[in-house]
Amino acid sequence: MIDFSTKKGFICDMDGVIYHGNKVLPGVVEFIDWLYRENKKFLFLTNNSGYTPRELQQKLARMGLDVSEEHFYTSALATAAFLKEQFPGCSVYAIGEAGLFNALYDAGITMNDVNPDYVVIGEGKSYSLDTLTKATNLVLKGAKLIGANSDLTGPIEHGIAPACRALIAPIELATGKQAYFCGKPNPLMMRTGLNILGCHSAEAVMVGDRMDTDVVSGMECGMSTVLVLSGVSNRETINTFAYRPTMVLDGVGDIAAIADAQRK
Repeated sequence: MIDFSTKKGFICDMDGVIYHGNKVLPGVVEFIDWLYRENKKFLFLTNNSGYTPRELQQKLARMGLDVSEEHFYTSALATAAFLKEQFPGCSVYAIGEAGLFNALYDAGITMNDVNPDYVVIGEGKSYSLDTLTKATNLVLKGAKLIGANSDLTGPIEHGIAPACRALIAPIELATGKQAYFCGKPNPLMMRTGLNILGCHSAEAVMVGDRMDTDVVSGMECGMSTVLVLSGVSNRETINTFAYRPTMVLDGVGDIAAIADAQRK
């Protein structure tokens, strides 16, 4: 059992935790109200590299949720930060959406489709046989292969969509090169989230819907973990992993209800 009333920080996944597609999940309004009411530090941390923080803020606003821009951190930002630390001023050939390109530009990274230092792959509608072929040949010429995240699939309103790990797999197979992934469960992304919140891992909770990214990354960083059953993982799949979350709840609304009960 987690004493939510004593925890200072909450890092929450988004897809499958806060919404499915363009639909807010049950209990989310109550959970966000509780975070503000109890003056908790919180961060919505997503492996989706396609959106900028501003776009995520506006997406939630269209759903009736008022969350300011500084409460979002994405795998695109984590990827840009990693490249800036590893090779300041490097160039990349990138496949992705605005979230990835904006993060790279803001980190001082330039686009280069001739002889880039890195090939960077995120989710995106621009992914095609032409861009895949270009990326493959650039890696064969020496560019290092980077993935924004290692998710194979992501939840959508009517099923699942192939995610970054699935999109980068053809390049790995064609080149024999293995990608380095910057998003969850890479602990670099979780530690950055904790630094943004200004919390020690023992003071924070990771809330997510996936055992293979959210729960394992929170656990390996020393955080309490909550698996919510509103997204990818379910009670049956929990038993296929060698580790377990600290708590299993139906949705994030249960956190507010349990915390209120703990205070009484």
